Amino acid sequence: MTGNVLDIPVKTVDGRPTTLNEYKGRVLLIVNVASKCGLTPQYEGLEKLYGEKRERGFVIAAFPANDFKGQEPGTDAEILDFCTSTYDVTFPIFSKISVKGEAQHPLYRQLTKSGVTTTGDGPMRERLKAHGISGGDEDDILWNFEKFLIGRDGEIVARFAPDVTADDPRLVSAVDRELAKG
Repeated sequence: MTGNVLDIPVKTVDGRPTTLNEYKGRVLLIVNVASKCGLTPQYEGLEKLYGEKRERGFVIAAFPANDFKGQEPGTDAEILDFCTSTYDVTFPIFSKISVKGEAQHPLYRQLTKSGVTTTGDGPMRERLKAHGISGGDEDDILWNFEKFLIGRDGEIVARFAPDVTADDPRLVSAVDRELAKG
């Protein structure tokens, strides 16, 4: 893909137009999130990871999406209230977008077409299949809480399946590796 994911226009949860360039030079974990998903408790681990590593230049960027079984039906204000009151989230939350299908946001179009192999892909895909849910193409976002790690230079360096949690050694070591690049 040409271009840098940091340059793609996005909106903050309060509607302010911006880009992820305000995080240039930091290590960024982009996560599509939902409030009513079995994986929603991952907010707790993500906040803990953010708290432990933000002073070293680590940021989590959460993008709410309602693409999977209506698990994020709220407005941006409702989502922000849920995240802050239920999980004490302090990392940046952005305006709700679509992460797959015809309405897929350009950020997620670039992330999913990057060709970066998904770490941990398989167990979640099998669980969904057991419930009669197709995961779509390998490039597609499989479910809520899929994660993309962006290096300080804006390059996509890793992708993690939805059920790879924030304390998973594979994710933590990838984050630490990127942070060490200073």
